[in-house]
Amino acid sequence: MSDLTLISRNKMFNGHHERYRHFSESTQCEMTFAIYLPPQALQGYRVPVLYWLSGLTCTDENFAVKAGAQRFAAQWGIALVIPDTSPRGTQAADDESYDLGQGAGFYVNATEAPWAAHYRMYDYIAHELPALVEANFPVTDQRSIFGHSMGGHGALQIALKNPGRYAAVSAFAPIVNPSETPLGQKAFTAYLGGNPATWAQYDSTELVKHAEKKLPILIDQGDADDFYPEELQPEKFVAAARNQGFNVQFNMRKGYDHSYFFIASFIDVHIEFHADALGL
Repeated sequence: MSDLTLISRNKMFNGHHERYRHFSESTQCEMTFAIYLPPQALQGYRVPVLYWLSGLTCTDENFAVKAGAQRFAAQWGIALVIPDTSPRGTQAADDESYDLGQGAGFYVNATEAPWAAHYRMYDYIAHELPALVEANFPVTDQRSIFGHSMGGHGALQIALKNPGRYAAVSAFAPIVNPSETPLGQKAFTAYLGGNPATWAQYDSTELVKHAEKKLPILIDQGDADDFYPEELQPEKFVAAARNQGFNVQFNMRKGYDHSYFFIASFIDVHIEFHADALGL
């Protein structure tokens, strides 16, 4: 682990929740991520990995503290990897608004100034981080991925763009059609420029229309979510995915909002979904 600096380690459900810092070749800055190693991994077994991508304004700590996921990861014998949502530090460009800049990387490879130098979160999540995790921890090359809101967008588009790399994908209240919603259009214009054809490369609803290799998909959406339906349009993605032959489970959850209270209420369902896809 010469490339990793341990920040903290806490025992949890007979496993370890650990945070690390490392220099990223993708983002050209120091990045932080967390990994939960279930008890099975501490007993000499290699375990599959479930990647979590968080939403706007989050770090790796929001999900780790609020979702209650470690209990179920320990039960199923799955490692959880929780990256940050953007580059950090004074060298990485930022913006005063909550939905652009640090904490709002949108899991794309930015092409526009001043973002292009560091905002290469797609490469970091899809390629660099898995290679780092698989080289340094007792895990297999079996992977699955899920996320929330902006992170749901990230999980869906990364899974769709990398057929065969993930056993399944799931999302809580995902931004599924960012090319057609205000938050997505703002971020994509800043990071990728004004060409909608470029945006489509990171738009899950567009990507799924042309996807050939199928994987299981689970989406949960609360009907009391303040971002629904203007920013979140899961029905559009579900229709496009089913039309392409995907097996999509879609649950509209009555009375639930956009918060981690919602995520914590159904995190067990999502982890069991991934455990099943991973053959556990």
